[in-house]
Amino acid sequence: MAKVSIIIPVYNVQHYLEECMESVLRQTLEDIEIICVNDGSTDNSLKILNKFQTGDKRIRLINKENGGYGQAMNVGIAKAAGEYIGIVEPDDYVPPDMYQELYQTAKENNLDFVKADFYRFTTGADGEREFIYNHLSPDFEHYNKVFNPSRTPETLRFLMNTWSGIYRREFLEENGIRHNETPGASFQDNGFWFQTFVYGERAMIVDKPYYRNRRDNPSSSVNSREKVYCINIEYDFIRGILIKNPEIWERFQSMYWFKKYHNYMGALWRMKEEYRREYVLRFSEELKRGMALGEMKREVFSDSAWGHIVSMTENPEQYYLGRVYAKSVDERLFERINELEQKNQKLRDEIARVRGSKSFRLGRMLLYVPGKLRKRFHRGR
Repeated sequence: MAKVSIIIPVYNVQHYLEECMESVLRQTLEDIEIICVNDGSTDNSLKILNKFQTGDKRIRLINKENGGYGQAMNVGIAKAAGEYIGIVEPDDYVPPDMYQELYQTAKENNLDFVKADFYRFTTGADGEREFIYNHLSPDFEHYNKVFNPSRTPETLRFLMNTWSGIYRREFLEENGIRHNETPGASFQDNGFWFQTFVYGERAMIVDKPYYRNRRDNPSSSVNSREKVYCINIEYDFIRGILIKNPEIWERFQSMYWFKKYHNYMGALWRMKEEYRREYVLRFSEELKRGMALGEMKREVFSDSAWGHIVSMTENPEQYYLGRVYAKSVDERLFERINELEQKNQKLRDEIARVRGSKSFRLGRMLLYVPGKLRKRFHRGR
């Protein structure tokens, strides 16, 4: 049995896949299996995976019809034989020591899961990458010690991701932890993340960044109308899991709303402007229901967040115009100003380049000298 099964769900990522695969193959923990689930890619992704599989017996390639991220992940988990399971998105990559060190931490502390800080990165026009350190928690006291997430709802405040750690496979199986499989849906890692915290009894977060998460992939889950409400569907799925056990629902409902609110707001600002008004109206209705049922607790939200919630529930149209649309206008004006400033700078640079050229200096000299001669001629007369 491998120590860690690394699952890579693949769909049309030919531009990033080789770097991802190479980073996983370079792991210092050699006792791994790499499960690549090709979810019906229509680009060269399958060809790339076939090439890598030919060169490394640790790679297991599953080729299937497109069924969405959640289904691809569930197929990978079902096929995994490792003691722990890791996840790598195919447009990201990992450093060589990630799985060896996480596995060692998990084994030494008998953990259901361990997660780590990570980097987000973007690539500039010059090809240089900019990395930003992301902490799972702003409070250092939360790090490097075992905690029981199933009895600590406040840990849902940790930054959400499923790929910066590893999970004990038997823990996932015992609790039936899987991804939502709604075809074509997005945000299906949210439900998986929730379940690990709701059912996990021994967990740890470590203050060392391993995972490199790409933020400049132009593909987005909220740039089409079909994807706008995927996050709403996902949180209905999560609620359905939680309410099956009244004790669990009572313990986690306020933090469920905390996470739901913040992730809805994130989706709102990432989606195209043309969908935002409609989204605010639906968002408002969901918040009203949560407040009417007494599920939302004022104390779990910041003053700023609660102000947004109150404004959106009392008058969603005014909230949209005053906070969302107005901010959108400001953003467009800022982008336009920035665009004009960049154009002006290019013009200034071009003027400076022309002024510094030999031909310009020679031209000025030819114009200047005859003028001097004319002045001397007139003075001489």
